[in-house]
Amino acid sequence: MVRVPQQFASAPRDAEDAAGAAVDSYGRLISLLDAGGARYRVIDHAPEGRTEVVSAYRGHPVSHAAKCLVVMVKTGKRTKRYFLAVIPGDARVDLPGLKALAHGTYVSFASTDRAEALSGSVSGTILPFSFHPDLELIVDPGLLEHPEIYFNAARLDRSLALDTRDYRDHLDRAGARIAPITAEDA
Repeated sequence: MVRVPQQFASAPRDAEDAAGAAVDSYGRLISLLDAGGARYRVIDHAPEGRTEVVSAYRGHPVSHAAKCLVVMVKTGKRTKRYFLAVIPGDARVDLPGLKALAHGTYVSFASTDRAEALSGSVSGTILPFSFHPDLELIVDPGLLEHPEIYFNAARLDRSLALDTRDYRDHLDRAGARIAPITAEDA
């Protein structure tokens, strides 16, 4: 389970709130980064949620982008766990591998409504941070090989370039898991 500091935690939201929550998610993100003294740059660009396209707008290799996907793993007949899988932008998530890590019986991408409700952002703008206690953060180590990571900042028209050392510090503080979760043929 990821530890979310109380001042940054959000109450569970309905999917209908996800679009309106983008402002809240952006504000929480900036507050979290500033409180931790993180080094980041804000990059404004044309609205875009596709990793390959927005990476070109931001001027970096696609592999430096943090692709954020919400995955559902069934761990029993009536038990589900949700993971925020953060992988390099040019990779594919290894769903069977994530299922094995979670000791699950079934795995799939979460529905758009559920992903947006848990992440507090619309699809294409999901942050590589979890502010929801039911969304477990897991990051592929391949993303952490670059000096900066890039991601849409809960908005289609604004991104952040975040110093990877500061992201790693956040992962350590939050108790997030770092494990290989990309497909071999990516």
